[in-house]
Amino acid sequence: MKSAWLMGVSAWAICGGLAAAQSTVAPPRDDTAIAEIVVTAQKRAENLQDVPVSVTALTADTLSARGVNNVLALNNMAPGMRISANDAAANPKIYIRGVGLSDFNPNASSGVGVYVDGVYIGSPLAQMAGFYDLAQVEVLRGPQGTLYGRNTNGGAINITTKRPTQSFTADASVEYATFNAKTVEAAVGGPIVADKLAFRAAGQWVKDDGYTYNRVTGHDVNAADHWAGRLSLLYTPTENFEMLTQVNRYVNRGDAIAPQHRALFPATAEATGPNGLCAPNAYAGGACADLLGYADTDNNSRAIDSNLEGKDKVDLFGASNQATWTLNGIQLVSVTAWQWAHRNDLENTDGSPAQMLEINYRSRHQQFTQELRLQSDDPSGRVNWVLGGYFMDETVQDNTRQDTLRDLRPLFATPDNPTGLSPENSVAVFGWPYTQKTKGYALFGQADYKITDRLTGTVGLRWSADDKHMNYQSQIEDGLIVLLASDQKKTFSAFSGRLGLRYAVSDDANVYATYNRGYKSGGFFGGLATTPEEVEPYDNETLDAYEVGMKSEFFDRRVRLNVSGFYYDYKNQQVFAQALRNGLTVLVLDNAANSKVYGGEAEITARPIQPLTLTAGVSLLHAKFGDYFSEGQDYTGNRLPQSPKVTFNTSATWVAPLASGASIVANVDANYSSKVYFDNSNAERLSQDAVWIAGAQVSWRSPDQRIEAGAFARNLFDKSYVVSISNIDSLGEDLLSMNRPRSLGVFLRYHY
Repeated sequence: MKSAWLMGVSAWAICGGLAAAQSTVAPPRDDTAIAEIVVTAQKRAENLQDVPVSVTALTADTLSARGVNNVLALNNMAPGMRISANDAAANPKIYIRGVGLSDFNPNASSGVGVYVDGVYIGSPLAQMAGFYDLAQVEVLRGPQGTLYGRNTNGGAINITTKRPTQSFTADASVEYATFNAKTVEAAVGGPIVADKLAFRAAGQWVKDDGYTYNRVTGHDVNAADHWAGRLSLLYTPTENFEMLTQVNRYVNRGDAIAPQHRALFPATAEATGPNGLCAPNAYAGGACADLLGYADTDNNSRAIDSNLEGKDKVDLFGASNQATWTLNGIQLVSVTAWQWAHRNDLENTDGSPAQMLEINYRSRHQQFTQELRLQSDDPSGRVNWVLGGYFMDETVQDNTRQDTLRDLRPLFATPDNPTGLSPENSVAVFGWPYTQKTKGYALFGQADYKITDRLTGTVGLRWSADDKHMNYQSQIEDGLIVLLASDQKKTFSAFSGRLGLRYAVSDDANVYATYNRGYKSGGFFGGLATTPEEVEPYDNETLDAYEVGMKSEFFDRRVRLNVSGFYYDYKNQQVFAQALRNGLTVLVLDNAANSKVYGGEAEITARPIQPLTLTAGVSLLHAKFGDYFSEGQDYTGNRLPQSPKVTFNTSATWVAPLASGASIVANVDANYSSKVYFDNSNAERLSQDAVWIAGAQVSWRSPDQRIEAGAFARNLFDKSYVVSISNIDSLGEDLLSMNRPRSLGVFLRYHY
């Protein structure tokens, strides 16, 4: 039944001509043919059409046209991918085909791996660093457990920056937009020693005034303010050796997230909904309030009342070295990297003018990784193979403080208790300092064997192990009272792998079928815990993925169509959920559910005439929990969070030549997401209905293509919608993170 459904999806996609936006990087064979896309999804350069993996490739031109300057802006740019955040500068929630994790604690691992120039960015503190001077972004859908390893159950985002070259190049871009938004990017590179050593230096600066008005202070909040820089050196002393060395820095001093407040405690019977909380039609009517009596009643999603305007301070540093030796058709590749991340985020978590809940997130992360690969370097050979090993040494330190119900302290103040501390009433500063140390190891291999000239088989296997040591303490008033102390060690290990067949139907079409086993490492919960059970280690989650697909080109390669269908058996799923402990809402992470996920995707690029390029993409997704009970609630059959049934994106680009040799370039784009739930309960109030978003850009390019000037509109029709919700039922409130309003702007770019 499911196989028939998936085949129906593929057939419908072919007839309907739907697909994902993609960019090209290699010259087309004629003026109208679509250019070849080269990807490194399998750790070597290959034509996208020859890779039996669902991949969307986005180059710098595509990212620039859409205004992508961090990972959040990739949302819905590839079929089945959804990205959001409850934080201003860290902890993106990345989901692909419904697989991800909402845990925002710094020791948490997403179900989608993020890689920059082959280096795994494990810390959620570092995954929202600025996108600049990029060559390409690849979105790999489905488990990547063989070549990429742990924590890639949903897939991987593979980011490649521009490399140094032996010819002098310079790039600059200046952008100005609504909310006094300024973005400046620049890069310069070229030879230091002819044919031996080249460099490239790149930087980015982003700042705006904020798009949310705080009525308490009269200030605008949710403002951006960050800068980043990168230096790359490429050393090529001989024809068979190269070494790419990079250092990078990122600093964020923008505002902490300032969410919308929604009151939940009804004051009248008429305002009471079926679940005892505020009825939706009473949210802004003044008949509902939070625990301390506040309600935001103006129905303005761009204005708040906040007593505290904090900053989300993030500092990142990274250094990496990738060396490649090539000898007699074999390559030895070494990738070494060291990173650190620091965060100090002070936020008004309750989103109100009262001191009800204020949290100071303070985290530090260090990571050293080493990968060695021995791999074939003969694409025409009968066997292409890779063997490798991986090591990681990671330390996460956290000392978050949560100041709860400070405005109630006068009620409990006495001569013997002058501070008004009352832990039994949750009137206290709660903290949970911990240090988690992880040593990770892996051995892996994969081989593609040409059984015949048209049929290729793939087999891959990876063994991974993580030794984790968690020293944890939860406390009150910075250690005055210790609630819980725990010191635990555990090793989490697993096998992952891949089996596949690819058949070349013709030079322009092939079909494939694959099985992939992925896993996400178990670990220890890194949030506020008050009972020993909450800090017990959770186990690995596993995902068995079955996929069939077709990649094809038609009409002298003027049309490219890729379709896929998949079925996931998702076991021991790590679920981030809400629980009530001693009257205080806390979050817990546990292996609480199994799920069945299946769906289909299609991507198309068409170039019917030389000036016009059309792209589109669609994803149909069924993602529901199996048996799942939590805190006495039955969530069986509920949709997985952040898993819309339908997503769609499309774009059109027209390049109109002028008599002078210059050209006018016009681009329009749109994307759609059906209803999405933000919580396992599938409560209606914790959801966002279907929404369409559109954008446009028009520019003039000089005859030599070096100068481009233009204007853009992002969120063209000024849609207002929720990107994430944090519900704190015990305090009588929901916190809604809103999208950015419409942005109108102009830009000037220079390339030499």
